[in-house]
Amino acid sequence: MEEVEKNFVTMRCMLSGDGEVEPNVEQVSQLALEISKEDVISLVVHKLPILGWEARKDLVHCWSILLKQQVDSKYCCVEYIEKHLELLDFLVVCYDNKEIALNCGNMLRECIKFPSLAQYILNSASFVLFFKFVELPNFDVASDAFSTFKDILTKHASLVAEYLTGHYDEVHLHTV
Repeated sequence: MEEVEKNFVTMRCMLSGDGEVEPNVEQVSQLALEISKEDVISLVVHKLPILGWEARKDLVHCWSILLKQQVDSKYCCVEYIEKHLELLDFLVVCYDNKEIALNCGNMLRECIKFPSLAQYILNSASFVLFFKFVELPNFDVASDAFSTFKDILTKHASLVAEYLTGHYDEVHLHTV
């Protein structure tokens, strides 16, 4: 596990530099491609619960950069997630695990910036779980869930309008 955590530190430095050296754009692009091709994204998401606090923090930082990384005008990490949408459901249900809930919330909010991923979350069965998560007894987790819920409902107005038009009764049941 110690070796894995060292690799996250190395990856973080590669993606964002170390204060003295800027990241190498070609290396960052190659890393994004390899992470997508080799199923590393799925692996790290599912192993989140066993990672240490620092490793999770580094992973969230790397996640943010990798999702925004374009290779040949394509977001290869976003495309990977689009092909493995169960990862989004996994991140949502992780709000039930207070040890990793805040990390998963940060990762979800990064995903929500992309319309295709936000649309999946809106239309998935896990979306209604947010009505429960915002009322969790742990204030930090509930606040984070609320922040994610707010982002889902405000980042892509046309998607949300379409969703609410088709699911008004279901949403109304959860709000009364």
